[in-house]
Amino acid sequence: MEAEEFKEGKILLFDKPLGWTSFQLVNKVRWLIRKSCNIKKIKVGHAGTLDPLASGLLIICTGKFTKKIEEYQGQEKEYTGTFTLGATTPSYDMETDVDKTFETDHISEEDIEGATFEFLGEIDQIPPVFSALKKNGKRLYEFARAGEEVDIPSRKVKITEFEITEIRFPEVNFRVVCSKGTYIRSLANDFGKALGTGAYLSSLRRTKIGGFLVEDALDVTAFEKLLP
Repeated sequence: MEAEEFKEGKILLFDKPLGWTSFQLVNKVRWLIRKSCNIKKIKVGHAGTLDPLASGLLIICTGKFTKKIEEYQGQEKEYTGTFTLGATTPSYDMETDVDKTFETDHISEEDIEGATFEFLGEIDQIPPVFSALKKNGKRLYEFARAGEEVDIPSRKVKITEFEITEIRFPEVNFRVVCSKGTYIRSLANDFGKALGTGAYLSSLRRTKIGGFLVEDALDVTAFEKLLP
């Protein structure tokens, strides 16, 4: 991988590690390219944020290919992960502590399998208040951290596939294929409600974006070894 290749444009597939923000990974990749290729300035951007508590596929574009970012952002995505039943958190995931607990004795494996059908197709989904979406020029998580209530409008998203891959009560493993803009954290919260209990997202991994697979992705160390 040479300097001119990066300037002309490359699509790089990365397996984002847990704990890293998407922004941190982009910054690291930009720094490695600049250092190894002796470039003062290079455009680098990602096609779709992954939360720090999620791992998996992140598409990073360089140079002229940064113009393709919107195209990749709009593609269908696949996720695998785990819902934990019987409790909720304000962020709908493990960023915040459990705030409420619920009974789960009434829930059978058949109930869990059956609840997936309620979410297939086009659905109305309310994004989590702990998100980077803006309202009145302010990030939603800023309202949440300040303890301010905010009305969040629902939006249309599409879930093409939703399957339960394993049940180890209270943990439920799943696989979801969905449209751009789908919040899996919100799906976890809504899934709990559909079962008459609570639920939050306890693990998440993005495995596919369009035709790009996480199996073909690099980690930062492997990428660094490919550089001059």
